[in-house]
Amino acid sequence: MFARVSTYRPGPGSTGAPSAATVSQVLGLAGCKGIYYLLGKDGKSLSVTLWDDEAALAGSEQAVEKIRTETTAGQHMEVLGVEEFEVLTKEP
Repeated sequence: MFARVSTYRPGPGSTGAPSAATVSQVLGLAGCKGIYYLLGKDGKSLSVTLWDDEAALAGSEQAVEKIRTETTAGQHMEVLGVEEFEVLTKEP
């Protein structure tokens, strides 16, 4: 399993929370196993998406970039970074 972690700074008045449509779009991509959005006490937010394998992660890159661009523009958020990881441990 692989993960993509995107870090954002929500603009004034934005919670960084995704819309139901955004979540649905991401979950509808081939190989997507889950999505989490986190809001830190410092105001930064993270999205964590989980993917079946490295091929699914790579195959989702263009679609996810489009979704990220649309979401950040609509919510006035700044993208601080996007990183990819292999998931080494998974517990139920």
